[in-house]
Amino acid sequence: MASAHGRLGQQVLAVLDVALRVPSIFIIDAIFNSNSDPGSALLRALGVLVSAVVLVLSQKSLFRFYSLFSAVMLGAASVLVNYYGTSHADTYGTYHVAALGLGRVPLNGPTLWLGLALLQLLFGLGYVALLNVPPACAALVVLDVTAPLWGLVMDLPADVRRTVAAVSGLLLAVHAAASLLLRLKRFYYSCRYVHLLLRHMYRIYGLQLLLEDTWKRIRFPDILRVFWLTRVTAQAVVLVYVVRAVRSESGLQLTWDVFWDLFSNLIISGCDSTLTVLGMSAVISSLAHYLGLSILAFIGSTEEEDKRLGFVAPVLFFILALQTGLSGLDPADRLVRLSRNMCLLLTAILHFIHGMTDPVLMSLGASHVSSARRHLPVLLVSALLFALPVLLSHELWRRFVLNTWLFAVTAFCVELCLKVLVSLTVYGLFMIDGFYNVLWEKLDDHVYYVRSAGNIIEFVFGVIMFGNGAYTMMFESGSKIRACMMCLHAYFNIYLQAKNGWKTFINRRTAVKKINSLPEVKGAQLRDIEDVCAICYQEFAASARITPCHHYFHALCLRKWLYIQDTCPMCHQRVYVEEDARERAAFFNNNGYAAPGQERAEDGDGPDAPEVAEPGGAEPENQLLEDNDSIEYDEEEWGTQPGLTHVEEEYMDDDTDSN
Repeated sequence: MASAHGRLGQQVLAVLDVALRVPSIFIIDAIFNSNSDPGSALLRALGVLVSAVVLVLSQKSLFRFYSLFSAVMLGAASVLVNYYGTSHADTYGTYHVAALGLGRVPLNGPTLWLGLALLQLLFGLGYVALLNVPPACAALVVLDVTAPLWGLVMDLPADVRRTVAAVSGLLLAVHAAASLLLRLKRFYYSCRYVHLLLRHMYRIYGLQLLLEDTWKRIRFPDILRVFWLTRVTAQAVVLVYVVRAVRSESGLQLTWDVFWDLFSNLIISGCDSTLTVLGMSAVISSLAHYLGLSILAFIGSTEEEDKRLGFVAPVLFFILALQTGLSGLDPADRLVRLSRNMCLLLTAILHFIHGMTDPVLMSLGASHVSSARRHLPVLLVSALLFALPVLLSHELWRRFVLNTWLFAVTAFCVELCLKVLVSLTVYGLFMIDGFYNVLWEKLDDHVYYVRSAGNIIEFVFGVIMFGNGAYTMMFESGSKIRACMMCLHAYFNIYLQAKNGWKTFINRRTAVKKINSLPEVKGAQLRDIEDVCAICYQEFAASARITPCHHYFHALCLRKWLYIQDTCPMCHQRVYVEEDARERAAFFNNNGYAAPGQERAEDGDGPDAPEVAEPGGAEPENQLLEDNDSIEYDEEEWGTQPGLTHVEEEYMDDDTDSN
């Protein structure tokens, strides 16, 4: 029970921490959106600075700041109540009118000053409690706050009542200023400590980690989310009030067009500044995050890396907003541009969901899971990923004419459909392989060809999108952000993809060349060995390949291994064969024993002898590098460690070719 109360208290503190930082965002947004004269630039800068400092305060400092601020506000409210309550000429009449003229409040003196006394007493006690005033001084403060009310009790002249109220307010202001000055020294040392701490963290961890720590500490996404939802809710209340007023006067009928206009106005006002765009991005982040979690739970995936949809979607939305200048457009143009950005964002989310479902689909196909209940959710999501782009493209082409935006959305949709078809084709190949329950040596080649075709299509679409972006930048809406995004697209989606594809092709060609250079065992010799492949632990049905270190494997298994590194899986010696070494190679099984009918190798030629175990050792190192075209790729991507790494084990478990 105690732990439950502790968690509840922490949650309440977290909610208060977020709620107390939201006003700073409102103030900054109001300052940036205000059209004031240039003479107030210094005042605006000071307001932004103070709001930013309050925004990044620690939780304890934030609560202390709001305590002092609330105390000052209570003191100011008390002074105003004293002034207006004691200096009004017709106090009774005003009080009666304030009661909505219902005549329910008696018009006698005690009722009036007792009510004001209760209100001032509450203000005084709140002021004393928030400033933590000592008891002796607290009594004087409460007496000072309620002193102007004695003028009402004794029915003093108006001038005297105003003078007493002014003196009371002056004394309260002096006390508040003195209390703040006494805390100024503590505030200075706190700021100095924070400055030294930030400088120390910056020197040790760098600016990036410092910003990330501040981002998480103040819960900035939650602050932006609350800011945007509060702002939109307030505007919705105002719009509903206006619609009700118009409806009562002119008899306006509530139709779908009216609701659509209200919704459009809310969305337009929800992205009219940079901060509101950030707030909308935070809301999109929450929606995308829970969408990703729902899809992962539906398809049965447990990959942690697939839970990044809540980060990718808002970043992409914000980049699109900056790239198109969303917040600076006219309301009508802003709505059109926002809808177009949402279409692009939807296609990007569908691409990311395909990236989440593809590994699960490949895992189910390669592991030959027979349960239809496991396959059905993934296949259903894949079918939706194929159908939704088709429907989206059809609706957009039916409603709009061809332009660069429509061309981009259509290209993304077609690319997604082709990627889904590639994934389903590979999945079908794996299912066929599991259905026949025999080693299908051509499976790897078929998967490679299908994957390569898909990657080539993706590369072509990347080039097409680069050309579409270049045309848009030159003839429609060029900007520095668009130019930067095009450079990133050209590097990651075109250059790196082409480079990795070429390396994969060279790596595969080299592996096939080495496999073909190894001796092959068939027939009686294969049956006499009586062992299994050391990679897949399956028996040899047709043939086996012998390495120079006298170990043998399936050709398909060894080729997959050689995609990763250029060493034997058993003894980690280089798989490099010379003509004379191939002729001298004796056939041993994987335990080191010779097959029947084969003689043991001569002394010095056994598997433990370095000159036989690595027949290519006599060759110079540069010649080895020239013959092995995949050495550079192996060192950069996988390393050449003698043991099997975690990435290599995952690669060997996968029946596909990664590129």
